[in-house]
Parts: sequence; structure tokens; C-alpha cells
Amino acid sequence: MNTPATDLTYRDATPTDIDALVTLIESAYRGDTSRTGWTTEADLLDGQRTDPEGVREVIAKPDGRLLIVERAGTVVACCQLEHRGTHAYFGMFAVSPALQGEGLGKQIIAEAERQARESWGATEMHMTVISAREELIAWYERRGYRRTGRTTPFPYGDERFGVPRRTDLEFELLVKTLD
Repeated sequence: MNTPATDLTYRDATPTDIDALVTLIESAYRGDTSRTGWTTEADLLDGQRTDPEGVREVIAKPDGRLLIVERAGTVVACCQLEHRGTHAYFGMFAVSPALQGEGLGKQIIAEAERQARESWGATEMHMTVISAREELIAWYERRGYRRTGRTTPFPYGDERFGVPRRTDLEFELLVKTLD
């Protein structure tokens, strides 16, 4: 599907996309490259954000999809959608750092919400965000998400999720009612 305003194309990821997706996700969240954008976690975490096996697992989930966003044939963003009963889960959201701040994120999350509503009849979208990411949480709140106060511990010791630079990391559940 093309979106005329930004000339974005959305499609489901396939195993041939794994390397490009890992590169995109890592560039948006980890290392010096991620500092080009505003979504970096480089001050909170070292190490990786994901790996080929993690992306492969998301693509293979029977009740989910990894949505690729392309502009002019180049992967510029992605997000995970997973059907979980009456709600959908939104995760693995990454926009190329060079394109952050151009409004792509707003359009992509709106499209993800639309697809969750129309494909699965989801009435809510859920996501988890590192609670120390106040600027990111504020961005989601401006999109209609609300903080629930429900948290889960960060998986310390599991380097597949990164190497924490702080001892107080946890994930907070954010929820939005889908109209």
C-alpha cells in the first residue's frame, strides 16, 4: 500500500529481509549511529537491541507480523504487530535515524493501529517501553497512549536485549484504546 503524502509502502517482512531489519533496528537504538536520531538507547544500554534470530522469531509468529516500511524501495522503518485476543501488541518499532523528526513515526503508528483494528478487530494497542525513556513515553502519550503504571523487570543478564548501563531499568505498559 502506498501513502501519497510520504510515498511510503507497507509490506510484511520475509526471511530475506532479516539482515536489513537488524541493521535498521540497531542503527535506531544502539551505538553512535543511533545518536543521529532521538530514539537512541545508547545512554541506557550497550550491546545489541536485537539479532537475526530475534527478528526471525518475530517474522515466524503465527499471530503476528513484522511490518516493513519502504520509501523508494529502501527499508526506512519497521514495527511488530501481534494479535493477542482483544488487543494487539506493538513493538520493535524503528525509524531510520536520518529520517527521524520528519513525521514518519506518527504515520507509521497510525497505520499499525488501523491494521490491528481492521485485520484483527483489536480494541486496544499495547506496548512496553523502558520507563526511563521519558521523552519517548511523552511522544506516545501525544499519540493517545496512556501510562498504566504496570511494569515488568528488564531482563538483566540476557545480553540478547543489551547490556544495561544502569541498575534501575524496567518496562512500563502503555495502552491506547483504538477507535
